[in-house]
Amino acid sequence: MGKFAVIAILLAALGAGAGLWFAQTRGYYAPVEGPVTLTLLAEDGLTTLPASGVAAIASGSSPLGFRACFTTDLDLAALEGEIAATPHPDAAPTIAPPWFDCFEAETIGALLTSGEARAFIAYQDVAFGVDRIVALADDGRGWAWHELNDCGRKAYDGTAVGRACPARETFVPLTEGSL
Repeated sequence: MGKFAVIAILLAALGAGAGLWFAQTRGYYAPVEGPVTLTLLAEDGLTTLPASGVAAIASGSSPLGFRACFTTDLDLAALEGEIAATPHPDAAPTIAPPWFDCFEAETIGALLTSGEARAFIAYQDVAFGVDRIVALADDGRGWAWHELNDCGRKAYDGTAVGRACPARETFVPLTEGSL
């Protein structure tokens, strides 16, 4: 009788582990269907980023689950000069699920650190306390992800957010149709 109990416990643990693995790596993420409009925040508003080969995923459980990979013909000097895109000096790409292999956070982070890529704010407040960040490399590769902004960090660590942050009740997020 003890063997059956041990086997039942092991099978339950195996099933729970497989379910947890699936939920964390596959279950909450889905490819973004339809067009993904990539923008850059500039002095005169949002500028559409000409991108091709866009692959994107999003998580239904968190606004931080967005990741995208793409290519562009934009010159980085033009972004900082004539377009006046808003740089993001402290960008930190977050790890994507292993099956979304075009987005490697460690590689993107190394490119940002070395100066071979630069990060820009693409869209402020895509969700409450969350900004979309775009990183562009000198060779035309680009990546996008969502990152907490100051309001988000304050809201989620329990600090008073203050007047500079929008009220959650009046906040209007970016709609799914315009991801």
